[in-house]
This record gives sequence, C-alpha cells and structure tokens, in this order.
Amino acid sequence: MNYYVNNHSVYVIVLITFIASIAFTYLSMIIANYIGALDIPNQRSAHTKPTPLLGGIGIFLSFLLGYMLFGRESTLMLSILISSFLILLLGIFDDLKPIPAKIKFLTHIAIAAIVVFYGQLVLQNFNLFGFKMDFGIFAPYVTIVVIVSIINAINLIDGLDGLCAGVSSIYFVTIGIICLLLHRFTGLDTTLSFIMFGATLGFLVFNFSPAKLFMGDTGSTFLGLMISVIMLLGFKTLTLTSLVIPLVLLALPITDTLFAIIRRLVNKKPIGEPDKEHIHHQLLKKLSTRKTVLIIYTVEIIFSVISILYTLNKKQELIIFYIFLAFILLYLVFKTNVIFKHKEK
Repeated sequence: MNYYVNNHSVYVIVLITFIASIAFTYLSMIIANYIGALDIPNQRSAHTKPTPLLGGIGIFLSFLLGYMLFGRESTLMLSILISSFLILLLGIFDDLKPIPAKIKFLTHIAIAAIVVFYGQLVLQNFNLFGFKMDFGIFAPYVTIVVIVSIINAINLIDGLDGLCAGVSSIYFVTIGIICLLLHRFTGLDTTLSFIMFGATLGFLVFNFSPAKLFMGDTGSTFLGLMISVIMLLGFKTLTLTSLVIPLVLLALPITDTLFAIIRRLVNKKPIGEPDKEHIHHQLLKKLSTRKTVLIIYTVEIIFSVISILYTLNKKQELIIFYIFLAFILLYLVFKTNVIFKHKEK
C-alpha cells in the first residue's frame, strides 16, 4: 500500500500535527487559566473541579499548521478555512459567555452555507443499500442541513473526558485508511483526515480521563464541521459511494441526538434544553468515566473495522454485524433513561 499523501508520508503528517497539537493545546490551557476561562461544575457536570476550556484552539491551530505544511490551495479549501475560523470564534465567545441557542443555530447555518455556496461542496445524491436518491435543486439546502446536524451531534457527545475527541479520532483515521485503500493519495479528504487525526490525538493527551482541560464548544463544533466536510468530500470524490460508512461511523452521535430530540418532545421540554440523560450519562451511572469512555471507544472501533471491511469486500454478511450492533444500541436505549424515564426500584 502507498503510504504517501501528496508526496508526504502519512506517518510524518500525523506525527507533526500530533506534536503541534500537544504544544498548542498546552498553550491554550495556560491561556484559559490566565483569563479565567474555566468550566465550573454544576448539576449536569461529570467533573468535580473547575477545568480550563478553549482546548479546541489547540486542535484548530495544529490543523492550520498541518494544512500549511501538507495541503494544497483551492477555492474549496479556502471556504473550509473561513468556515472553520468562524466556527472557532463562535465557540470561543460561547465558552466565555454562553450564546443563546437560536443565535448559535443560525450562525451554524451561515457557516455551512459558506462551504456549500462558495466552496461548491454539495451532497447531490446518496446510495444506501442499493437505494439511490438525487436531491436535484434542493441539494445545497440538504447539504446545509447535513453539516449543521453533524456539528450539533458532535457537540452533544462532548460530555465526558476524552469522549468527543476519541470518537472523532476514530472517525478521522478510519476515513483516512479507507482513502488509502481506494488509492486516494492526493485527495483533500485524505489529507484532511490524517491532519485532523494527528491534531485530535494530540489534544487527547490532555483530555483523556482525568482531563486537564476541555475542548468546549470551541473544539466540539469545529470537529463537527470538519467531520461533515470530510464526509461530503468523500461523496464528491467517490471515496464514499454509499451512505452506509458515514452513518455507521457516526452512529453514536446521530442516534444520541435523535434520542435527545425524542426525549425532550416526550417530556414536553424545549429541544435545545440540555439534560443529563445522554447515552454516555446512562453508562456513567453504573461505570467510571474512564470505563464508560473505553466501552464507547470499543464500539466505535468495531464500527470502524466493519466499515473498512465493507469498503474492501462489500459483502452482505457485514450487514449482519451492523444489525447486531444496532440491537446492542437499542437494548441500551430501552434499558436506560435515554428516551423514557424508568421507575427507580
């Protein structure tokens, strides 16, 4: 297998962005402590002491360095840079002083529109188990919905030490491996996947339980944007010919978001109102933070391996594993309070 992306070794790309991320993340931790950008524990918190925020700045800066060293200029890449910078700014302001959900949501739409209309990154059609759909003239607006949905889904799973960064890392490296297996050595999705893998992995050095700092909305929304962009790039360049792979890799954040919406509707609460009933919170009631996160990592890695095998073989037998894992998820949902409240025994 060719391990070179744009004439650069994959190992070099990951190593440099990883080291840069460690340095930038450490710097952002010092700055957060200095300016008092701390996450103060409350009734929804899993941590017990004030913890620095703004760790997402370290991820962003290492991504930026990685692009400058290994990326290529294009209008599409410029749109990604503009959008990522804007979502970073929004996250910083929100971490320092919470912004109303409606304003954040509208800003996410505007940021997604930059990638869609200026960068011309559009999800025109998709294929799921042989079922194909073309969005026609509605494609740009469907794409905006997809980007905004993923941004918020990734943001929602940022509730435990190392969870969001770990799940994102698994996503990035999986897409990167799939790109290499399909001989996509010069694709933007390939380059960005390995840059983001190194950047996110470096942040995990400080964020894995017990976390020394949090990424905050600064990091989670940026990761959500990059995950959605890389997914859309996969469809644009035929790295992803089926919706199966991204759906499986993002199964946890997508289902958790859907269940959160259903749960709040059932309980007649605002959809944007935060709670402590997410999947990871349910596991946390019976396990430690570290064990909870490691269990979720394990499930995500299984999804990752199956996705890679699906790419190579595309055998129907692999669908059985998808269904099996889906049943595990559903079992977890109906045995916990993810959607419906169960009476305490």
